Amino acid sequence: MAYQALYRKYRSQRFDEMIGQEVVATTLKNAIVNHQISHAYLFSGPRGTGKTSAAKIFAKAINCPNQVDGEPCNHCFICESITKGTLEDVIELDAASNNGVDEIREIRDKSTYAASQATYKVYIIDEVHMLSTGAFNALLKTLEEPTENVVFVLATTELQKIPATIISRVQRFAFKSITTADIRAHLAEVLQDEAVDYDAAALDVIAKSAEGGMRDALSLLDQALSFSEGQLQEKDALLVTGSIANEALVDYVEALRTFDETSALAELDKIFAEGKNMLRFTEDLLAYFRDMLLDKTGKFDRKQLFSWINIAIESLKTIKETTQTKIAADVMTMRLAEVGQNLTSPSKSEVPENVAQELAALRAEVNQLKTQLSTNQIAPVSQLTNSSKQPAPKTSQSSKANTVNRDLIFKALAEATNEARQAVIGAWPEIVASVTRPADRALLNNTEPRAAGAQFVVVTFPHENLARRVTENADLQLTFGNLLSSICGFSPEIIALAENDWQEIRADYVASLKTENPQEQSEQESEPVDENLQLAKTLFGDKVVEVND
Repeated sequence: MAYQALYRKYRSQRFDEMIGQEVVATTLKNAIVNHQISHAYLFSGPRGTGKTSAAKIFAKAINCPNQVDGEPCNHCFICESITKGTLEDVIELDAASNNGVDEIREIRDKSTYAASQATYKVYIIDEVHMLSTGAFNALLKTLEEPTENVVFVLATTELQKIPATIISRVQRFAFKSITTADIRAHLAEVLQDEAVDYDAAALDVIAKSAEGGMRDALSLLDQALSFSEGQLQEKDALLVTGSIANEALVDYVEALRTFDETSALAELDKIFAEGKNMLRFTEDLLAYFRDMLLDKTGKFDRKQLFSWINIAIESLKTIKETTQTKIAADVMTMRLAEVGQNLTSPSKSEVPENVAQELAALRAEVNQLKTQLSTNQIAPVSQLTNSSKQPAPKTSQSSKANTVNRDLIFKALAEATNEARQAVIGAWPEIVASVTRPADRALLNNTEPRAAGAQFVVVTFPHENLARRVTENADLQLTFGNLLSSICGFSPEIIALAENDWQEIRADYVASLKTENPQEQSEQESEPVDENLQLAKTLFGDKVVEVND
């Protein structure tokens, strides 16, 4: 006897053999027992969940002379003929290849004749959503004026494509996806019946890959058995399904968790070299993230997991649409490895070493400045120069005189415009997010553009050390220029400045404006001068309106 595929050999022949569709099976059996047979049914649900099998079981049960409690006997002439597909009163039609008006009209004409051997003439139309508009109209006429003892069973995987006029004239039964546990249990029964040894892990792989379809699960099991050597092992299941071994996912995710982009890409290369499909890999990765999210031990950062899942979902769409799936998976890996660094709190042990060192240096510098202030070793601000044309006094003990180019900042303020500043402020979040190196991006936290013109942008930093590092970082300066050019349309030089230096130099610049305009100053001597107002007018021009309470 020729070999019979497992999905055909183990096809359900009774309602109580249907896996995962207990509600549908019970409802249909009760209708048979109570002689409440409708003229039309619509079975909808995912592929491989038993819709066509249920239709044939139903056809047997309503025609079987020996049915008990709604179940067919499967031994009489009627049942055996329907099982073999030879009973002329039960007609199976595939709408995918018979979707025209003529085919449906032929069914309508023949349905007027009574059944020759069975009690009911049954038409089973599979993939009914494939019918043309004209064919649906022809079918509608038949359903509106049903012939006695004729039953239509329509099956579809895409309920949304069925016209509402058809749905309103049938009894609907929704078949649900079969759970992984039910699939696994049924596969185990099949293997026991086939006298084949197996690893439980292999059944887990196949059951998950089937995605709720028993037919797919049995087909995958069939393929895996052809690779096995007397015993079904996990490697056989991984081979036929293209799934990723759990150990490989653990190594990949561990590299992501430690922000080790290089190791994560290396693990991905290993997976790809084994011939694994990148679409399947991303789907397995999403399921793995989901399992981590459901872990209640608190071992995983939920905020990081949510970000990972969002990135994986976005990447899944890209991988489905592109032929360069490996490149898309590489990009996804780089994004996943990077996202955790933005979410990690500086108080955690995962803070990069260079940032931790910088924080320690800043604390030491603050303590030193406090000591100098307490012993009057730092010159007061009033001794600093107020004119852009005069350099800072050489006698000042402040280190700022050596790190801040006041003339350059005065020039930048003189050229600054409100339009340029607003453009940079609007683009700043995007500019910061576009900096690829995590260490560079860490420098830009809590920064703010204060003034901007065609040639310069003044950006303030919380500490002088951070500003100095940006000033000395030529690569970062170049990156800034490129990003500003592409986003804002102009490419000014970045002037990095500590926040306290900005406050002092801004006040000095306002004072210099008074010096350069003595006539205006003399006219306003009787009135107190608001330095902030003066600077605002310089930066924003006529848009500044002074309101006196």
